Amino acid sequence: MPNFITTAQYDRSAAEPFEAGTVQWTRRPGEGERESLSSGFWFITPEEAPEPMRVVGHADETVHIIEGHLRVEPEGGDAFELTAGSVATFNKDTVAVWTVLAPTVEFFVYS
Repeated sequence: MPNFITTAQYDRSAAEPFEAGTVQWTRRPGEGERESLSSGFWFITPEEAPEPMRVVGHADETVHIIEGHLRVEPEGGDAFELTAGSVATFNKDTVAVWTVLAPTVEFFVYS
């Protein structure tokens, strides 16, 4: 398998529309011959998501909050909040309600 390397700094102007908010991909799905691996920066504001969002994870996901504030309420689990410096990881098919409490920048990895 050939080497595959990318580097990036988050740049809102490089982001494109996503399911909610925008995403700046650092590794698009399928790049580097890894269909299930991708990563990027997610940008979201309370104005873009004024209501809580029910999210069903389409892949295993790990997130690191760079700035902002989110509330996550997993189905069947305890709610928690993510702020700058927080990290969380979710299995594929996890169902949770996400509420955007402040403009947020998140780095994510799908696998």
